[in-house]
Amino acid sequence: MSARESGRFPAKWTAARRLLQEWRGFDSEVRPDRSKPLSELLGKILPELGLNNRIKEADINAAWKGIVGEFIAQHSHPDRLMAGILHVRVIQSSVRYELDRTWKPEIIRKLREQFGEKTIRDIKFVL
Repeated sequence: MSARESGRFPAKWTAARRLLQEWRGFDSEVRPDRSKPLSELLGKILPELGLNNRIKEADINAAWKGIVGEFIAQHSHPDRLMAGILHVRVIQSSVRYELDRTWKPEIIRKLREQFGEKTIRDIKFVL
């Protein structure tokens, strides 16, 4: 037996509740379920805010040493990811030359294996 049925609440509380429901736009006691999974909401919001690339950049930065090795990681670091092109800062022109001419295809292959084909299209090494 509910409190209303037992007579513990005055009738004016019911009228106040009805008035609040009308004011809030609810016709019945049951409120509509507007909840959605967080993953669905984040999937829509992150690209609109431009944060989708930021998350990928952070993942690439975290995995960089494992992908390129200790020596190259000491002399370079991923700077930004724009339109599928990963810009990598290097500290010397000789390292830039070596990475661009020798290691670039291998690094791209490893990045694509880890982050997907569409994430990384090319790499640009900059001083």
